[in-house]
Amino acid sequence: MTDTPPDRPSASAVERLLADLKALLGPRTATSQAVREHHSRGEGLPDAVLPDIVVFPETNEEVAAVARLCNDARIPLVPFGAGSSLEGHVVPLHGGVSVDLTGMDRILEINPGSLDCRVQAGVTREQLNREIRSAGLFFPIDPGANASIGGMTATRASGTNAVRYGTMRENVLGLTVVTPDGRILRTGGRARKSAAGYDLTRLYVGSEGTLGIVTEIQLRLNGLPEAVAASVCQFPDLTSAVDTVVAAMQMNIPLARIELLDDMQMRACIRHSKLEGYGETPTLFLEFHGSPAAVAEQMDMMRAICDEHGGSAYIHATRPEDRTRLWKARHDVYFACLGLAPGKSCMSTDACVPISELANCIRETRADIDQTGLIAPIVGHVGDGNFHLTILFDPQDPDERGRADALAKRVSLRAIRMGGTCTGEHGIGLHKLDALEAEHGPSVELMRTLKRSFDPNNIMNPGKMIRLS
Repeated sequence: MTDTPPDRPSASAVERLLADLKALLGPRTATSQAVREHHSRGEGLPDAVLPDIVVFPETNEEVAAVARLCNDARIPLVPFGAGSSLEGHVVPLHGGVSVDLTGMDRILEINPGSLDCRVQAGVTREQLNREIRSAGLFFPIDPGANASIGGMTATRASGTNAVRYGTMRENVLGLTVVTPDGRILRTGGRARKSAAGYDLTRLYVGSEGTLGIVTEIQLRLNGLPEAVAASVCQFPDLTSAVDTVVAAMQMNIPLARIELLDDMQMRACIRHSKLEGYGETPTLFLEFHGSPAAVAEQMDMMRAICDEHGGSAYIHATRPEDRTRLWKARHDVYFACLGLAPGKSCMSTDACVPISELANCIRETRADIDQTGLIAPIVGHVGDGNFHLTILFDPQDPDERGRADALAKRVSLRAIRMGGTCTGEHGIGLHKLDALEAEHGPSVELMRTLKRSFDPNNIMNPGKMIRLS
């Protein structure tokens, strides 16, 4: 059993593997500098490491053959989807092979009567929703980026709709997974519940490519709502905005989305997305789904709560083009933040706390940011207690990078102290290894046991999720 792979595979081992992979995949095996650089990192952290080889399989059998070759050679294997992960998940820390699954982009089946479908891992959420819309269906998980379904499964993604529709954990029914030694397994199925055996599907969902490679996903779908409306409300301070969210959740208003943007984030969005008519103050973006009568009732209840907490500029957006403009601005916050400090890099982190602790956690975090002197807007899917920081820093300035890392760590520890988690949806990757140990304590040793059992040669995305020693 090998807990720690070598710093990089030897040149001779890479050459032998490259010959085998070319025999298997032909021109879908790449070693050019440009391709390797593209697969050296995701979004978020600027740290990058080049893989030795990049492969582009198109079938389960090809992925399995690649895994067998890498396992026999003891060479690391790192799954790669859209590259939109934020915690360093796809960085090939020890070199090896980056397995690009974007060529596995077929929608295998759609079952409108059962509200489910099966897709290959490279299918993106926008691609899927375009395909199923004509059947009156939609897939609700929306992390912002046009991420691949395989990547969303691996990181247990959620996003803006999670407060009503749940996360990938609730919306994945079954999987096809390639194990490190090249077996092809099916977990779960199409049934909405099962009491048969260990829940391997949930174990692989959120495993960040450390236990195997997800190649197919059986998904739960939803019917398109009859009516959709959005609203925006602005507040004099963060406390008023967060207290509004808490009140809405306690009253059980079935909001589809409820997003918080602090004053700095609104400043960035107003500049980047040309959101004219809004002030640079804490703001809630809201969306309501249901029948026309239900949506109207929800909007009236929400407006009353906003008024009670000092909300103003309550604006409705019922036309599709207005809603699209609003949510595009929300989805573009990453790029909007970069515009606040051109030339700087971005470190995005998230935390999630019980809704009763949300106001305290955000207030403490905002004060912490102000003390660091860094630019770090706050945005969040606050209906389920989840918020994000986009921390801007100069990667060439060790002091500024150090302050950014320390701020991100304090956000994690603060959330844990308040009964929450160091990450609601970004995952652990390589940036939150310490936080995982602080959150789970002795349970991490059981996670190590699982990792060693599933991947005894430690070739699957080594260095991520948990430390083996």
